[in-house]
Amino acid sequence: MRICGYNKTTLLDYPGKVAATIFLGSCNFRCPFCQNSSLVLHPALQPDISREEIFAFLKKRQGILDGVCISGGEPTLSEDLPDFIREIKALGFAVKLDTNGSRPYMIRSLVKDGLVDKVAMDIKACPDNYRALSGLRYPDMDSICETVDFLMEGKVDYEFRTTVVKELHTEKDFTEIGQWLKGAKAYFLQAYRDSDGVLQPGFGSYSMEKLLHFRDILLETIPLVEIRGID
Repeated sequence: MRICGYNKTTLLDYPGKVAATIFLGSCNFRCPFCQNSSLVLHPALQPDISREEIFAFLKKRQGILDGVCISGGEPTLSEDLPDFIREIKALGFAVKLDTNGSRPYMIRSLVKDGLVDKVAMDIKACPDNYRALSGLRYPDMDSICETVDFLMEGKVDYEFRTTVVKELHTEKDFTEIGQWLKGAKAYFLQAYRDSDGVLQPGFGSYSMEKLLHFRDILLETIPLVEIRGID
């Protein structure tokens, strides 16, 4: 496991909790709009933070922080993840996992062992458009759909979310996602923001009016749909 960074305090990454966010290196996707491209492309060149430093920090923040968000990269690539989370849980923190859903067996195991309190799964696009949004020639849709189905069983708190990119998403994506995730507990549209850390800079965001239109489409089949990232 390579810990490449951590945010000491966030009110955004774990909704409803004051949390810290830990970023793990490496990812099996190459999403062109990824905001953490350095963790994806060059994890070996990023800071290598020791577990001792992380746990020394967390012990000092007991009673101040409510939870820890584990992000990346793609955290489920690390076989050490269960033991790492187990140590975090032993300090009394709730744990939220951010994932692309490509490793359902890891997610099932973490939930079965009571190691995660919430899972946030990125839905890149409708299944037919996953190739473009994941940056993979052959994305493993069977695994992604397996994770979706498992989360919708409700054995753990979860949310689905999509970063909406003007040049990569169309109305068709959200019409089909609405059918794919029909009855899901919660779904969030996140407005894309360009930054220096993006894998392929230069993309844009839809207007608030258009995002609200996509939200209306999704509300036909998903009871809770909200928009994030609009000032």
